[in-house]
Order: sequence, then structure tokens, then C-alpha cells
Amino acid sequence: MKRSNFLSLLLPALLLASAVSGCKKTPVTITPIPGTGQVGPERPGNMITPGGTLPGGNASGADAQGNQPLSDDRDIPAGFSANRDQFKEQTIYFDYDRAVVKDSEKGKVTGVASFLKNEAATHVQIEGHCDERGTEEYNRALGERRALAIREALSAAGVAADRIHTISYGEDKPAVQGHDEGSWSKNRRGEFILLRPKAGQ
Repeated sequence: MKRSNFLSLLLPALLLASAVSGCKKTPVTITPIPGTGQVGPERPGNMITPGGTLPGGNASGADAQGNQPLSDDRDIPAGFSANRDQFKEQTIYFDYDRAVVKDSEKGKVTGVASFLKNEAATHVQIEGHCDERGTEEYNRALGERRALAIREALSAAGVAADRIHTISYGEDKPAVQGHDEGSWSKNRRGEFILLRPKAGQ
């Protein structure tokens, strides 16, 4: 094969390989949705439309309870709307490279459990997050362990396991931008997202 022909074949192959290796992975969904068997982040009937509203939503995207869909709602179980403000103050923070719910954070878990036990139709999604240190794969796994640790604590507090959904974003969604301990300590976290059934579900 002539050198010019070889180079014309090699260049597209190298470009394709670099494009594929540079793509971010999708978040890892840990627990299946009860009754569906679906474990992936893309769940039919719950995708954001180009205008930013969920199918069946109003122009603002809010549902009857005022829950606002965000881009992250693509990772919310089908049939539910997400309220990201309800448990903002109950975010669980972790020590570096650890996935143990600290004693100082357990009161937050108890508060979320009390709310859920009083509203039997609601579910919760736990999002596991990490700071930027470590590889993407390691942080995805660490975020998973953090979400599972919170799930275990919530279940021990009396919330049925089939009402608790978990997902890991690893380092992909920092709460605070920065490259110091002050920022990292805010990014090593687990967030609770309140899920309410959509009308008619």
C-alpha cells in the first residue's frame, strides 16, 4: 500500500479514537426502579423536551406541586417529578475518600426519614458526588458507595427500600467550583431529591 493511501486511512481512525475516548460517561444508576427492571438513566416518558419542559408539563415546566424540572430530571424515575429544594439543608457531607455517614450527619438522615414516613406516596433519590481528585472511574464508584451508605442509613431509619433510588455522578457535578479543601469538602456529598408521583400516576 502506498504511503499516502495509508496516511489517508490512518488519520480518520485516529480522529475517531480520540473523539470516543474524550466522551464523558453517563451517570451510573445503581438501583432499578421497582416494577420496571430499568436501571439506565434514560427512562421513557421522562425526557426533557427541547423547550425545557417534561412531556405533559406546563409552559414553565412546573407541575401541580410547583416542582421544577431541571436538566438532571432525565435521571429521575419515570412517573415522578423532582423537588430539589425540599432537602437542600439535609445534604450529607463525607470525609476525603470515605463513604461512611458520620455521626454528625445522621440527624439529617433522620429528618429525611421522618418526612418520608409522613408522606407515604413520596420516594427519594440519593445522588452520590465526589471532589475532583482521583480518576473518573474511581470517583464514580466512590459516589456509588456514598449513595448506598446513605440508602442503608435511611432504610435503617424506617424508610422502605423500594422508595429509595440511588445514582452516582462521581466528580461530574461539583456543588462548588474551586481546587482547594474548602471547595472539595462541599463536593464530597450525598444529596436527597424528593420524588412525588405525577398527577394521574
